[in-house]
Amino acid sequence: MLANWRIRQVERVLHAGGVIAYPTEAVWGLGCNPWKADAVERVLSIKQRPVEKGLILVAGDIDEFDFLLWDLPDGQLAKLRLSWPGPNTWLVPHKGRLPAWVTGQHDTVAIRVSAHPLVQQLCAVTGPLISTSANPAGRPPARNRLRIEQYFRGELDAVVPGALGGQRNPSIIRDLLTEQIIRPA
Repeated sequence: MLANWRIRQVERVLHAGGVIAYPTEAVWGLGCNPWKADAVERVLSIKQRPVEKGLILVAGDIDEFDFLLWDLPDGQLAKLRLSWPGPNTWLVPHKGRLPAWVTGQHDTVAIRVSAHPLVQQLCAVTGPLISTSANPAGRPPARNRLRIEQYFRGELDAVVPGALGGQRNPSIIRDLLTEQIIRPA
């Protein structure tokens, strides 16, 4: 867990449109405030990722996604609740409730509720964050702080200290409506 002053410091960076690196369950992630277009554009630029692909949103609690999930059928909502927190990313219909710089060219958005205590602590004060693996396109995801420094020296506004959560692989990605596996675990 991070000290309260450190969380507030990261919160200020995110609200100002900054880009951070932070540990998740399996790899380091790049994150920002999903409502700040300039911040998301920086993440995409740093990562060399096209906006059309879309990005994952991470939260620390399912209630942080109420704006997306309030009108889902009970069975679909129950499926999400049973899988979280944990290494399960779901593609859910966004119904125009998120900007295209987050969703890309898709009618769905990838969302996950993290089991990592640091991510939960951070999202408790910031709300959902962009969460994409910390690596330039074509390179392996960062699994330590040294690799973060090597990949992104001078391009980040903050690096949140902490350890990875012990998972070997990034989360599985499934479509909520079809249950098709998009990315295996």
